Parts: sequence; C-alpha cells; structure tokens
Amino acid sequence: MGDLLLARHGETEWSRAGRHTGRSDLPLTPAGEAQAESLAPLLAGRSFGLVLTSPLVRARRTAELAGLAGAVEEPDLREWDYGGYEGVTTADIHRTRPGWDLWTDGVPPGREFPGESPEQVGERADRVLSRVAGALDEGDVMLVAHGHLLRVLTARRLGLPPAAGRLFRLETGTLSRLSLEHGGPVVAEWNTRP
Repeated sequence: MGDLLLARHGETEWSRAGRHTGRSDLPLTPAGEAQAESLAPLLAGRSFGLVLTSPLVRARRTAELAGLAGAVEEPDLREWDYGGYEGVTTADIHRTRPGWDLWTDGVPPGREFPGESPEQVGERADRVLSRVAGALDEGDVMLVAHGHLLRVLTARRLGLPPAAGRLFRLETGTLSRLSLEHGGPVVAEWNTRP
C-alpha cells in the first residue's frame, strides 16, 4: 500500500492577505512560485502511480514547478466554495458575525458562487479518496490542491468528520504525507518544507 502525498499550492496574493480564495482563479506570486519549485527536491526519486491536481491555475502551476509531469485535473480537488465570503478575510467576517467559524457555520450564498457546507466539501473529498484507492494499492499517489480542501480530505482519510479538518493547519507551498501504521491511516508528515 502506498502513501498519499498532499501538496498545498504556493502563495497567492489572497492567501498572503488571508482572504478566502475558493473559486477565484488567482496565479501564484513570485514567492509562491519559489515555494512550488522548492517542493521538487522533496519529490525527487519518488514515483507516483497517480498525480491529481485541482483544475485551478495556482494548483496546476504548483504541480508543474514541483516537477510533477503527467498531472491529471480532478474537479473534486477544487477549493471550498466560500459563497458570499469569497475574497473576504475572517477578521472582516467577524465584524458583522462575531464568533463565526467556517467549520461549524458554513458560508452564505454569494452572487457568483452558491457556497458549500463542510459536509459538501467532505463528499467531494470522499469521491477523491475513492478514486485514488486502487492506485494506492499499487504505490504512492500525489494530490496538489488547496488548504481547506486538503484539510477536509485528511480528516476523511483518518475516518473523522469533515469539520475535523480544523485540526490540521496547512501552510502554502508545503508537502504532507498520509500513510498507514498497523493497517490504519496516520499522518506521517505535515507541512514539510525543504
């Protein structure tokens, strides 16, 4: 059984500013490109039976700069749809909704995007995990995507509810690894940088 490797895309202007960046398709900053390139040595010498990436440019570019040839776009790896909170910081949301929490309160619908609940993001994560299950039987699998989505996916891989993704802070331009110990899923590495 292989390991499931997770790479969060490099920095964007909005991730640097703490703005919720779901469906907005933003490019990497120069620092984000450097973060993505820095993943290549961590992946050198590894072979992957399957490499999937979010269809958004920040994830696809991260995969490219990290040297992950042959990545296949997977729509279910796109980031959480933040609905009416797209582009808004948590601090700004707290001005009108003190105590708001993405993981328990979700998001309101927006003009452009309908928004998703933690459970809906969990359903997408479950579909990704089902898709990669066969490939994991043969070897390692690499996923390149986004912070909140990968946190939910980690929770689901560990058998936890989607909202337990709150427990796994994930930085931009990092590599994480989910493995097995005694037949059960575990976090083997988290937020690794060279």
